Amino acid sequence: MSPLFRRGGGTAKKVPGDRLVTLIGKPGCHLCDDAEAVVQRVCGELGVAWEKKDITVDEALHKEYWEQIPVVLVDGEQHTFWRVDEGRLRRELLG
Repeated sequence: MSPLFRRGGGTAKKVPGDRLVTLIGKPGCHLCDDAEAVVQRVCGELGVAWEKKDITVDEALHKEYWEQIPVVLVDGEQHTFWRVDEGRLRRELLG
């Protein structure tokens, strides 16, 4: 179908159930534990899938994010690092 006839011009709003949140951290990190609590709460309320990845077992993640953990990705794009703002994450997932 021609892009001229598509609704939203290719910028269709994603529904929360189609989103994926990735929390990147490591064991023993108190900020990671705090971030996990926020991610778990927001994703649970909105029905968003989420996963946790450990930089101590993934060399590529370690190289990219070791100075920023915890890092939160939304649909593979970096959303935030160090501290997760619950309201901001919720807005991102709903918007």
